[in-house]
Amino acid sequence: MGEKSRSRGCCGWFLVLVVLALIAGAIVFAVKKKSSHSDDDPAPVPGPPGAIEKKYSDALKMAMKFFDVQKSGKLVDNQISWRGDSGLKDGSDANLDLSKGMYDAGDHMKFGFPMAFTATVLSWSILEYGDQMDAVGQLDSAKDSLKWITDYLINAHPSENVLYIQVGDPEVDHACWDRPETMVEKRPLIQINASVPGTEVAAETAAAMASASLVYKKSDPSYSSKLLKHAEELFSFADENRGIYSINIPEVQTYYNSSGYGDELLWAASWLYHATQDESYLDYVAGSNGKLYAKWGSPTWFSWDDKHAATQVLLSRLNFFGSESASKSVQVYKKTAEAVMCGLIPESPTATSSRTDNGLIWVSEWNSLQHPVSSAFLASLYSDYMLTSRTAKFSCNGDTYTPADLRKFAKSQADYVLGNNPLKMSYLVGYGDKFPQYVHHRGASIPADAKTKCKDGFKWLDSTEPNPNIAYGALVGGPFLNDTYIDSRNNSMQGEPSTYNSALVVGLLSSLVTTSSAVQSFT
Repeated sequence: MGEKSRSRGCCGWFLVLVVLALIAGAIVFAVKKKSSHSDDDPAPVPGPPGAIEKKYSDALKMAMKFFDVQKSGKLVDNQISWRGDSGLKDGSDANLDLSKGMYDAGDHMKFGFPMAFTATVLSWSILEYGDQMDAVGQLDSAKDSLKWITDYLINAHPSENVLYIQVGDPEVDHACWDRPETMVEKRPLIQINASVPGTEVAAETAAAMASASLVYKKSDPSYSSKLLKHAEELFSFADENRGIYSINIPEVQTYYNSSGYGDELLWAASWLYHATQDESYLDYVAGSNGKLYAKWGSPTWFSWDDKHAATQVLLSRLNFFGSESASKSVQVYKKTAEAVMCGLIPESPTATSSRTDNGLIWVSEWNSLQHPVSSAFLASLYSDYMLTSRTAKFSCNGDTYTPADLRKFAKSQADYVLGNNPLKMSYLVGYGDKFPQYVHHRGASIPADAKTKCKDGFKWLDSTEPNPNIAYGALVGGPFLNDTYIDSRNNSMQGEPSTYNSALVVGLLSSLVTTSSAVQSFT
């Protein structure tokens, strides 16, 4: 009896162990199965801005200041102690007030092409990430800086087929080294018109006006309507009077030579569609002009001269959030936008090799930071479009990637700029403990109380002392391919900041300043 009882007991325990093992195995299998398909499940839709990431918040606040550094005209609530009123008579030769606007870089030129690009990118940043800017107290400043440019652009467009695209003579301007407050050299004007067309400048200005009209649509409807009217007129002018501006006006070739105007026409039409919902603008980008100019299937770099990649990302918004008909008409743009994203992710089988050894996108010696910052901005946008629309992944030659992969790339570029680089130096002036001290910028290099004229200011260019004034928020040109940087005032290739680079870095930092937030309708 005892042995039989023990035998039954052993069998009972054996059965219990078998059942438990089967249950455990089922749990492990279920977990593995879920894990193996985790990429198929979209991440939760982000909510309102979450926890602030301090380094990006501090960097954004600093980057925003460069717009104040670059302002021309009679300054209102001036935040930069060493800046004052300047360019007050700009435009007077044509009985226009062109005193506002912003100086292009370290000089005192107002180039309309990159200035309009600055306004378009700043508008886009506000439209997508205004809630995040607001979370760190920067939205009002961004809108004020944008209006400083659009006020100028409105005045620069006195009639339907006339647009003033430049204030100042670059040869005269660059022959001087003086503060904008004391400059006395002549500042002639250049215009485009029906006889001397400049399609890309007119179209970029139309894009700036259209995108800005959306920024002010609720807060200032009258101003928004004025901007939209100018945008529509400028687009018609650009489209009906086609010509490359730097061929028609050869003197601009040294500074902002254009590679063509097709991308600007598509860029402007895309913004006008978003601003008006007029189907004719959608037909414009989807039809023969798209076939002619869009470079479908060919990834490109986003810059002041090339808007193809940005147009593809902007129009992909319609695939994620638009109507079925709108989505179908621009599907080919989204496919190319995905190809751009595949090129950016380092692990992708189609990843670009245009990078430094430390992972920074690197395309050009001059102004090398423009391309990594613009690429990272587009990657952040596309990541947030995917998250908001609950799109789990996209494919790159059979390998799949997620919004998190794009955000990781965007952060890597931002972090490099902010000091995670071999030099352990921030390329954003005023941010961090180490940043360039010899920025190629006249106003920053000359003491505010100096009484210099055109020529005698060159002693400050050649001085071995660091700049007496900090060009707060300036994003300098950037490193060479070998990750080196020469901090010299005469090194304009690496050390000159530009206003349009500031718009791009403001957009990037705004996208990263809090946990990823849901993008919203422009309208």
